[in-house]
Amino acid sequence: MFQSFDNKSTPQFGKARVEALRATFDALGIDGFLVPRADEYQGEYVPECAERLSWLTGFTGSAGIVLVTRTQAIVFVDGRYTTQLASQVDQSVFTGGDLVGAPPAKWLSDNAPEGFRLGIDPWLHTGAELKRLEKALAEKSGSVVLLESNPLDPLWQNRPQEPMEPVSIQPDHVTGTPAQLKIATIGEIVAARQANAVLITDPSSIAWIFNIRGNDVPHTPHPLARAIIYADGKADLFLDERKTGDEVKAYLSQLATQLPPEDIEARLHAIASAAGRVLADVDVTPVALTLSIVEAGGEVIEAADPVKLPRACKNKAELDGSAAAHVQDGAAMVEYLAWLDAQAPGSVTEIAAVKALEATRARVGQAMQNPLRDISFDTISGAGPNAAIIHYRVTTDSDRTLGDGEMFLVDSGAQYVNGTTDITRTVAIGNVPEKQKRFFTLVLKGVIAISAARFPKGTRGCDLDPLARIALWKAGADYGHGTGHGVGSYLSVHEGPQRISRVSQQEILPGMILSNEPGYYRPGEFGIRIENLIYVREAEAIDGGDQPMLSFETLTWCPIDWRLIVVSLLTDEELQWLNAYHATVREKLMPLISDADVQRWLTAATESLTR
Repeated sequence: MFQSFDNKSTPQFGKARVEALRATFDALGIDGFLVPRADEYQGEYVPECAERLSWLTGFTGSAGIVLVTRTQAIVFVDGRYTTQLASQVDQSVFTGGDLVGAPPAKWLSDNAPEGFRLGIDPWLHTGAELKRLEKALAEKSGSVVLLESNPLDPLWQNRPQEPMEPVSIQPDHVTGTPAQLKIATIGEIVAARQANAVLITDPSSIAWIFNIRGNDVPHTPHPLARAIIYADGKADLFLDERKTGDEVKAYLSQLATQLPPEDIEARLHAIASAAGRVLADVDVTPVALTLSIVEAGGEVIEAADPVKLPRACKNKAELDGSAAAHVQDGAAMVEYLAWLDAQAPGSVTEIAAVKALEATRARVGQAMQNPLRDISFDTISGAGPNAAIIHYRVTTDSDRTLGDGEMFLVDSGAQYVNGTTDITRTVAIGNVPEKQKRFFTLVLKGVIAISAARFPKGTRGCDLDPLARIALWKAGADYGHGTGHGVGSYLSVHEGPQRISRVSQQEILPGMILSNEPGYYRPGEFGIRIENLIYVREAEAIDGGDQPMLSFETLTWCPIDWRLIVVSLLTDEELQWLNAYHATVREKLMPLISDADVQRWLTAATESLTR
């Protein structure tokens, strides 16, 4: 299995660990300390040795930060994790905070006493974060103290070792662009900005630039590495040689000088000491690195990671690879859902459902000679009330059966060498109440609205977000997460900068892959989410139109459970979209399925609906 079902939350240790952390404050000269989920590479998914937030609090979600002061400990999370937080931390020690509406900087501005001294680990925070914290504390005559080492690390007994997983080369036929060309293009950008070099610290950017992949963090195939690319097109790659075999070393030697990770500060000092100018994205670069440039006499030029948009706007090879991966994944999903539908209510557990899905993906991958390399995140397998926990992770402690009259939500994804998938289906187990079917249909209307949207160039993610919510809003309902996130090309399943959400200011551009996943959740009762991946393309011209338009093309092909649809709530246009989608699902997937029972299931699951 690519995931564990062990309960990794340890709230019982929270009180003692917070007290031990506070005991270091006087010697460090601080009144509080921030512990983010991020690691030294600012990733969403982090290796076990960097799970400091979880170790301290018991909270295992993928986004959050805890502020520990002398008297309080506040864990800031977003709307996806409110319910999970309450169940995973010692509430006599920790209180919940709003990561979006009132993050730590705002909390400090509103609540910190005069002269408050906040300690941070400069490897775990970016320059942008530091500015916000300094501004908030300046209002209270306080300060941010950059600590030389993390005070949690000596307290963490038996801390796991840093990962040393092997690096592989990503073939040109799926990347579409040789690494030499990518490096040369970045060098031209550096020269155009009259800089000496650019500092690249996002491991996904490193993987994309050098056309390599790794396995240092769960489910995201990038190696933990950094790079400096110079104006003349030369490059230094800071990647531990224990991760690179002879073939990879030979390949990388044609692209860059491979150096130990700990040499990066010396290289930056060398550039800076000659009055060098270094481009750096302060939204993703650790403060420790930008400060090392400034302290050595160099200049940091704030600029967006030059890889961010090219990585997000997939080329033809990347889109073709993703499309093929999704058809394969769709065939696996159909086999899985047909199996699930044949099981009696109450006979399958959430964990058994996850194991069956992974086994099916592995079997189909072998048959199609495109193996399952990993899952793209821990499968969310929620039955009944568990489905209302937006990022629910089933454990041996929480495992329950899929009961009669419930909905089962399964949000999963796969990593194949030619693409990353992410799909959610909510299905009926037995006879589901009409109230739940009504909300399912309202969520479906949101999926269709995004899928069928046409929009002018220049449209941002925040402009599209209301389309997915309007049917729920009219019913007095909503959901507490974004409508869509970017997805990488055999990279992170959560890729920026593209998003469909209330706060996304990023323009939606051709080639971007996004998820389309509205939902509805009633705590303690049920949860619904339907998710397809889509990509942005130029829209076909319409007679009489005078604006260049964009639209979405669907990547995900898998039946949507028509047993949960109230057809009377769909417009004629929505019903037409659904029937056309299911006809395409049947056309694309039927040739890949040999089992007669699964073929019959697919035929029934994709039949046209009428009023």
